[in-house]
Amino acid sequence: MFRHAPPFALALLLATPAVAQVGTPEKNAVVNAELPADQAAMKSHVMFLASDAMRGRDAGSPEYDIAAQYVASQFYAQGLRPAGDAGSYLQKVPLLSYKAADKGSMAITRKGGAPVSLVFGEDYIPGANPAALSFARTAPVAFVGYGIVGLGRDDYKGVDVRGKIVLFFGGAPSAFPAEERAHFSNAATKGEIAMKRGAVGYLSLEGPRAGRGNYPFKMIVANWDRPRVTWAEADGTGHIPTPAAPGMGLLSLAGAAKLFEGAKTPWATIVKLAEKDDATFKPMLLPATLTVGSKTVLTPITSYNVAGILPGSDPALGKQVVVLSAHLDHVGVGRPDAKGDTIYNGAMDNAVGIASLIEEAKRFKASGKAPRRSILFLAVTAEEKGLVGSDYFAHNPTVPKENLVADVNLDMPIITYKFEDVTPFGAAHSTLGETVARAAAQIGVGVGSDPRPDEAFFVRSDHYRFVQQGIPSVFLWPGEKGEGKAATDSFLADNYHKPSDEVAQVRPIDWESGVRFVDVNYRIAREIADADQKPMWKKGDFFGTAFGGPMEK
Repeated sequence: MFRHAPPFALALLLATPAVAQVGTPEKNAVVNAELPADQAAMKSHVMFLASDAMRGRDAGSPEYDIAAQYVASQFYAQGLRPAGDAGSYLQKVPLLSYKAADKGSMAITRKGGAPVSLVFGEDYIPGANPAALSFARTAPVAFVGYGIVGLGRDDYKGVDVRGKIVLFFGGAPSAFPAEERAHFSNAATKGEIAMKRGAVGYLSLEGPRAGRGNYPFKMIVANWDRPRVTWAEADGTGHIPTPAAPGMGLLSLAGAAKLFEGAKTPWATIVKLAEKDDATFKPMLLPATLTVGSKTVLTPITSYNVAGILPGSDPALGKQVVVLSAHLDHVGVGRPDAKGDTIYNGAMDNAVGIASLIEEAKRFKASGKAPRRSILFLAVTAEEKGLVGSDYFAHNPTVPKENLVADVNLDMPIITYKFEDVTPFGAAHSTLGETVARAAAQIGVGVGSDPRPDEAFFVRSDHYRFVQQGIPSVFLWPGEKGEGKAATDSFLADNYHKPSDEVAQVRPIDWESGVRFVDVNYRIAREIADADQKPMWKKGDFFGTAFGGPMEK
């Protein structure tokens, strides 16, 4: 699962020089208890994908490529047809690693005055723009509070930002529903709002309150040149959501104070107001222009999505496609833990999800009944780098985009206990909620509400890239009823994005629960595929309205 944390956190992990350990028999030993065939099959996939030999399946690594070939062979074994490039199971994903090439420049010019340079590392850190390796822009500046338009809020009301650089704070008011708050906290979302209003770029402001989407300047400046990852457009430039209004960097409290000199509302007043979670700000033009310059360096990385399709049997509905997705990558080799282990095996995250994907394909084959709609089994790359592989597929699908009707995502199901309910992230936004409820009832479990809304899991995994294309989607976890909360707390605290996420964990993987998890997801997929009506967004739903797609009347 993509780490929703300060954007440099993963880079810290991977940038630490370390020599990977070769797994010893003692480390990799697994109790030789005989399992039923379905449990043994699931475990065998995880044993291979999460072995030390796979070195954490980092996207672009040789080991990831081996894992991709393994999944392709399993898709073939289950009778799936190739749905990648040129009649293969693999879709080439042209990843680009990018970072700031130098410290960039920012300078303020007031009416009748000479440019005043801001100080790198004290006043600002530059942005990296993979769409323009050498970038320069001079424009007036507008402050727009949180930079949010929606849910009854318009931070642009009364200000014209056409041809201007906009400034905004990170985060969003906690009064917003959790999933919508996470959506609006994303800088790219704010950038898209700015671009639609004619802005030519945006800068984030350090805020006085720490929290999701709003991190201290000192913490970020230490990693100002960390690499990020996107995918390459056809012309070789890096994809960004806001090409006409790129992100230009971050201003510190000190840098913002310099830019706000002479403003109608002093910066000190803005800062004091921003200490309140529900603050609203009056947008305003600032009495200065800003000149921004930056250079970006790109490093191409080739990786692959793996796609296999089970054709639908219905003459009309068979053209429609239900996507079952799971990410194949993990975070590779990095900082050693207390035992000196440097391999981040990613057993639960997300070898178990990939194993579930393969075993669902096996269930469709074993049923002897073809689904009415086609089902695309999709293992994606670079989820851990920002949902990049799924974003590439969502923009460049290997089947007609208009035929995609739903996504059911499998990411890091925690199966160390006998789950009594399931948590379907995002299901309430569409008719998929009813589908999940029926499938859960069939295996004798309930459906719980999101027990961790502040974690914003709905926007943190690959299904969200389908949501952004207007496609109803759901992401299922075993629920937190009974043992569930303690087991989930334990995994997130002790194993998540750590070398200890291995086949042999302190709290053992319960393969029977893994099979039950496959079962409920199979039932969900089967109902979607065979139903007369395709999934629809609930009438007036925020995400359905924001991104389009079919909606209930």
